[in-house]
Amino acid sequence: MKELFGGPGKVSGLVLRMGQCVFGVASIAVMASSHGFATCTAFCYLIASMGLQVIWSFSLACMDIHALRLKRDLRNHIYLSLLVVGDWVTGILSLAAACSSAGVVVLIIKDTNMCKANPKLSCHMFQISVALAFLSWFFLAISSFVMFWLAASD
Repeated sequence: MKELFGGPGKVSGLVLRMGQCVFGVASIAVMASSHGFATCTAFCYLIASMGLQVIWSFSLACMDIHALRLKRDLRNHIYLSLLVVGDWVTGILSLAAACSSAGVVVLIIKDTNMCKANPKLSCHMFQISVALAFLSWFFLAISSFVMFWLAASD
């Protein structure tokens, strides 16, 4: 089986998973601390999907830590299939949430001028949270393709 960057049970895989967790938690924290996020369904969906991604990524990071400590190989067909499905499901949900939230941010800032009309809205915080969500998804996309490649080459 091929040795790829970001594979399960490797340090590079752990780095990818920790990147997903860090940016996902940061996106949730920034969005949850902003004023007025609960008025928009897309922002609530972003928090929910980032929460799912953080739980998924953190559990896989724990598996990577366990495998690294015990020097175990996690690359078997069943485990890789589970990782492929889980990564792709959470990846699609995260990308959909980030894109819908980005669309809403553009709508409220550029098209409706709601940020100027209502200075209590934390429009800059919304932008930061969406950017962090895209960064988290980027790390997930890399690990999704690596897992798919490993499962296909098995």
